[in-house]
This record gives sequence, structure tokens and C-alpha cells, in this order.
Amino acid sequence: MVTQEQDMEIHALAKRGWKRADIARHVGVDRKTVYNVLTGRTTPGVRAPVGPDPFDVVEPYVRQRFNDDPHVWASALFDEVVALGYDRSYQTFTRHLRERELRPHCEPCSSSNGRAHAIIDHPPGVEIQWDWVDLPGAPWLDGGTTHLLVGALSHSSRIRGRLSDTMNQAHLIDRMHGVLERLGGTTPRWRVDRMATVIVPGTDRVQPSFIPVAKHYGVIVDPCPPRHGNRKGVVEKNIHFATQRWWRTAEVATLQDAQVSFDRFCTTTADARPREGSTSTVGELAGREPLMALPAMAFPAVIEEERGVYDNALVRWDGNSYSTPPAVIGATVMIRHRIGTNTIDIVTAAGTVAATHRLVPAGQGRVIRLPEHTKALENVVLGAFNAGSRCDRKTNRPPSPAAKAIAAGIRGGPTPGGGDPLIDLSVYQHVIDTTNNRKAQP
Repeated sequence: MVTQEQDMEIHALAKRGWKRADIARHVGVDRKTVYNVLTGRTTPGVRAPVGPDPFDVVEPYVRQRFNDDPHVWASALFDEVVALGYDRSYQTFTRHLRERELRPHCEPCSSSNGRAHAIIDHPPGVEIQWDWVDLPGAPWLDGGTTHLLVGALSHSSRIRGRLSDTMNQAHLIDRMHGVLERLGGTTPRWRVDRMATVIVPGTDRVQPSFIPVAKHYGVIVDPCPPRHGNRKGVVEKNIHFATQRWWRTAEVATLQDAQVSFDRFCTTTADARPREGSTSTVGELAGREPLMALPAMAFPAVIEEERGVYDNALVRWDGNSYSTPPAVIGATVMIRHRIGTNTIDIVTAAGTVAATHRLVPAGQGRVIRLPEHTKALENVVLGAFNAGSRCDRKTNRPPSPAAKAIAAGIRGGPTPGGGDPLIDLSVYQHVIDTTNNRKAQP
């Protein structure tokens, strides 16, 4: 069975021009397997079941033994399960222990804190380290927390970053592409923190939904070992540098202001740092790193964000305002944007596309109204303003019964229809008020 990690590595090496025989020797599979993977005939991670797994029978016992003694040797435990009828090899047994992560974690045994360790050598142009950092006190979020995705070249320590108020997978992919554009390319390997959008929680496996992203860029994703921060110390040290030297003193009002400010900080202050152990600056070392070219288009992930429609039939997104039909004023709509395209869709709660707009550069504060939306909004406003005010001067309107009663009272004759006359005193009051107003005028 070909694992998803092997599938990712095979595609990455093939994209770099390796021959199938060389890929097979490097990955440790047959050449036919490499051919089947590249042609889509083999599905990674899928193996036809051959029957019940004997380990499932002894797994409850193994879990209880580890609960009783987290440090019991696997060889001793293997002897015990063999006595219970387990008939597989020791290697198969230990593989199940690793894959199912049955042994409890022991911090004193596993942590690298307090232990001597060497500085890891990073050859030029081989690895980018990725990590998110929370930035509290964002002015555009009323003091809330925004996030910064930082990508650092492990050899030169050059960093670039993209800000985001959301950390879901679609935003991560979009921000990654923006960082790679700022770096001028990519390395063949990406080392990531154990973020759930990339790595399956509790494992070392890459998320199935992220495998196509790695294939698109032709890279291999390496998860950072748990509780070993020094393995990705380049990005962590740069995050500490950026938050202290930039964010604490940055004067920004919007997300777009902050992005411009951080880009300027990276190309000036950060790149001008002298690289430890070298006579060159970070920028000079990074300029000599060989990077792979980026694909012509970003990975086409779909970004979706909920937004409210204002009374002026506008919805705000990415620092600009886009028009909607007046019918959705006050409603909550979904902004949908496919990365790599230059349009956004405004989708109603019912799932219908209310409007499609061409994107304008982010953060410009522009208002984009479609002509049909402008006309519809004018009709609604003018219709409400003129409602009931139109006078039809050709309609037949003879004196009403009340008017005839007043006229009969003036003439002193009998009230039409008999009985006492009906007098509307408000009419007289109106005449008196009108006369007094005329006399008061100079």
C-alpha cells in the first residue's frame, strides 16, 4: 500500500524531473507503483481488507497495561499478548503501537527541555518553516486578536508573512501563496507546526485535504516532532523578533495597513539583520538561495466568509464595499472567492448568487456598485419617498355628505336626508387658523 506521504513525495520528485526508477529507489517502492501513482491508478492509503486484524482483539489489554505502566517494554508486552493468542510478528505489533499511539506520553522522557542539543544545519534552498502567531490588540477588531502566518527560509532566516483574521484551511492556503510570492519561490520541503489544517491531530500524517496542495506546489510536507520546538526554531525565533520589533510599536488602523507595514518591515529591518555565523546579512544570504518556481496559478481553494448587508445595500470585504440587490438589505450573506480568480460571489442564505463582482485591490476603501443595483436602490428610495403623494386631478369627486350638511346649515335650510345637520367643527377651526395666520404675516 502506498501511503499519502509517499504519494506526495513521488509527485514532488516527478515534478522536479526525476526518473521513475530513481524515484522508486528513493521512496522504496516498485517502478510500477510509481507509474500507477503518477497516472492515478493507485489510490494512496487504500488497501483491500484481508480479514479481521488480530491486534483489535488484544488492543484493550494493551491499553490497560499502558495505563498501569506507561514504561513497560514493548518486548515484554509482546510476550504477554502472544500468550493471549496474538500470532503476528513483533514488528507488526510495534507498528500497531506507533500507528495507534497507544503508549502514553511522558514529558520527562520525551521533552528536549534541559537537554543538550546541536544547532540543526539547513542547506540553502531546501526548507521553509511555517507557523501562525496570534497578535492581540488589533485596532480593527476592537482590541481582538488577529493572526499572522509566517514563512521563514531555514537557511537564510528570511521571513515574509500574511495577516488574516481567520485561520481555516482556505485562508491558510491563500496566505501561504501570498508568502511564497513575497519570497520569490518555494523550497522542495515545507516544515509545519502541528496545525490541524495541515496535520491530522495526534498523528504525523498530512491531512488528506492538504495533499493536493502539496502536489500543486511540488513539495513534501514535514510535520514538526511534538514538544521539539528547536526543530523549527528558525520560524519561532523570527516570530519572536517580529512581534517585539514590529507589532508592539506598529501604528496601524486596518488589516491592510498592518499588512503594508509588515511587508515594509520584512524588506528593510528584517532583511538587514546580520546572519549569525556569517558575514552576510539575511537578505544577502536569501538572494543566493535557489528556490523552485511557483505554479502559474495559486491552488484553487474556496474562501467563504459571512457578512451582513448594510442599509445602503453594501457588504464590506477585504477593505472595500460591494453592492447587493436591495432585497437582501439587513440579511446575512456569504462572500465566496476562489483563490486565483478575480471575482467574488455574494450568496444568500438560500444558496442563490445575489451578485458577482470583479475584485479591486484590497484595502482601498472603494465602493463598487453594479448599475442594476444602483437603479434598483434608487427605485426603492424614490418609491418610499413618493408613496401616496400623487394627486389625480381628473377623478370625479362631488361634494361629500358632510360638505352638503355644512352648506345646508349656511343656507338655513333643512339638512339633506332629514334630521339634525352634521357639523364638522374641524373645518371651521381650519378656516379660523388660516385667517389668523394671514393676519399675523407682515
